[in-house]
Amino acid sequence: MRIAYLDCFAGISGDMFLGALIDAGVDPQVLHTATAALGLGASLRVETVDRSGISCTKVHVLEGERLAEDAPKVAKAHTHDHDDGHTHQHHPRTQHEHKIGHAHTHDDEHTHQHSHGRSLTVIRGLIQSAALAAPVKSLAIRAFELLGASEAKIHDVPVEQIHFHEVGAVDAIVDIVAASAGIHALGVDRWHCSPLNVGGGMVDCAHGRFPVPAPATADLLKGIPTYSATVQMELVTPTGAALVRALECSFGQQPAMQVEKIGYGAGSRNPAGFPNVLRLSVGEADEKSLQSGASDTVMVLETALDDLSPQILAHVTETALALGALDVMCTAVQMKKGRMGTLLTVLADEMHAPALERLLLRETTTLGIRAHREHRSCLDRSFVSVTTEFGEIRIKVGSLRGEELNAAPEFEDCRSAATAHKVPVKQVIQAATAAYLNGKAR
Repeated sequence: MRIAYLDCFAGISGDMFLGALIDAGVDPQVLHTATAALGLGASLRVETVDRSGISCTKVHVLEGERLAEDAPKVAKAHTHDHDDGHTHQHHPRTQHEHKIGHAHTHDDEHTHQHSHGRSLTVIRGLIQSAALAAPVKSLAIRAFELLGASEAKIHDVPVEQIHFHEVGAVDAIVDIVAASAGIHALGVDRWHCSPLNVGGGMVDCAHGRFPVPAPATADLLKGIPTYSATVQMELVTPTGAALVRALECSFGQQPAMQVEKIGYGAGSRNPAGFPNVLRLSVGEADEKSLQSGASDTVMVLETALDDLSPQILAHVTETALALGALDVMCTAVQMKKGRMGTLLTVLADEMHAPALERLLLRETTTLGIRAHREHRSCLDRSFVSVTTEFGEIRIKVGSLRGEELNAAPEFEDCRSAATAHKVPVKQVIQAATAAYLNGKAR
């Protein structure tokens, strides 16, 4: 099984991820092509730089002939303090990238020019209409949906009412889409990640001064192991956090693996004695660790509800998945006094269980939660891509001790392809299944 490990000892940002992908062997043309496909007039400049004695790759996003963060994007009517030329004590990308994390809503249209903002719907449409592989679109859209959900929660508005600030929007969109293309090209079956160093100090946001990490980033990092060390600057940006969440990484120490390639992606700043880089290791999982199949312990959180609105229940299930739940299930049950209710069951690992318990206690009407540990046996999972008339679709393969037992097309890939080609999702699923079976038969 091909795996990758992100070592985030200096945090993570979109441009650092791009540099690490190229340094680990992804053809730069993959990223250039993805950037051009967006039709934003953006391009990439790739160079080799030194960070505390480490040779690494730095990727700049350009709009026309200048860096995207330097391009004029703000209407004169827009008067937020962070656009008035003040110097922000941010991570190298934060000065511009963090601002996609600043969002405003329809409630303040009398003071904001929405002409310089993009809604989640607009960004989703931009990505969907681009000439990109379905898995690339799916991952990029997922990252923006996660970012939008965090902003919606912070501002207490529906996610579709969020407008991302355009300062930094072009480079943030390019970072996420190009990174998604590079991730797809890398052909990794499973992603792992270290705890994230968020840095320290304060960050100037649109609505005041906050400690690192900034509000949107902090929400995205809920349930993920983080720490603060070494430098007083923001190390994890919203796009970096969104990409890590979208990849559904496993967090902890580097797993047993035979490393084949190592890539270093540089941040813009170069503080003395601190290598401001993201390290990406790619290789094969140690075969001995895969021989018996995966076996672990899972937390089961349950509560029965007979007085909760279905709308709130849907919100809770979506939020639980965003917080790292392995699965969420709702079962119809009959409760006392003949009332029909819902048994809400959440599966989680030990790390995410506390946050999910708090979610159920805060967001539902329950007065208590049953929590217990269960042993589970899991098939080893890997992905292969097949080519169909609707583009490339990933197939998730489940195996035990090397024997394939299950294979199914990734639904999100199929849905994205179906939307792009205006065909039923089942037609894409059938085409992907047939392509996979035909490939095995040959």
